[in-house]
Amino acid sequence: MNQPSGNKLPHVTTRRMLDMKERGEKIAMLTAYDYTMARILDRSGVDAILVGDSASNVFAGHSTTLPMTVDEMIYHAKAVVRGVQAETRRAMVIVDMPFMSYQLSPEDAVRNAGKIMKEHECDAVKMEGGKVIAEAVKRITDIGIPVMGHLGLMPQSIYKYGSYKVRAMEEEEARQLIEDAKIIEEAGAFAIVLEKIPSKLAGEVSRLLTIPTIGIGAGPECDGQVLVINDMLGLSTDFRPRFVRRYADLSSVIEQAVKSYVEDVRSNSFPSEDESY
Repeated sequence: MNQPSGNKLPHVTTRRMLDMKERGEKIAMLTAYDYTMARILDRSGVDAILVGDSASNVFAGHSTTLPMTVDEMIYHAKAVVRGVQAETRRAMVIVDMPFMSYQLSPEDAVRNAGKIMKEHECDAVKMEGGKVIAEAVKRITDIGIPVMGHLGLMPQSIYKYGSYKVRAMEEEEARQLIEDAKIIEEAGAFAIVLEKIPSKLAGEVSRLLTIPTIGIGAGPECDGQVLVINDMLGLSTDFRPRFVRRYADLSSVIEQAVKSYVEDVRSNSFPSEDESY
């Protein structure tokens, strides 16, 4: 049985995120989908862990995020929460609400957000969209569930866009994004992810809002940053957008380790006498 590390630290809350923005302290967020990675991220000092519906791509092998279900998100979230609880318990855990779990009606959104929160001890849910989901955001936050918004490139709308190109390059879309950001803040969101939009626009939005902005491909003026862990660690080798900085090449490390293992097994050098009973 895994026991907590004993190095319990003050848990990152929505209030702490607001305080970090006010102090100009950047927020560091990464995705995780399993217990082991969550333990590593929590003890490494990340402020927040996003249980992203990007699990659809990097965990399940789908080409989009759309196939993920509420129950699948809950499965991953339970593992991540247990990982954080086994370490410092500091990181905030935020769970993506998957496609069609909140778009049909505010009532449906509340029901699914409630199910996600009741199934484990996560801290918040995340939803994509602006004005069209504002009522759902308000209803969810009114019953006590924190909501993180998401604007710019919204992966759940990829079929509408037709590509993963930078969003809000044109004046009209940029104006709408600013308006949507204000609306989502007024609806009660505690933070907003800004994905793949011009850096200047992200800076403008960050200054306009009192709540934190978390950028992914949105430049350095956001109040924090998030990356998909598989991209940042070099586990995903076929996805190289310019906004991803690779801090390791674990794909090559793992491949070489596996090749060495296969060679040792076939040559009968593993297990050795010391590795046997």
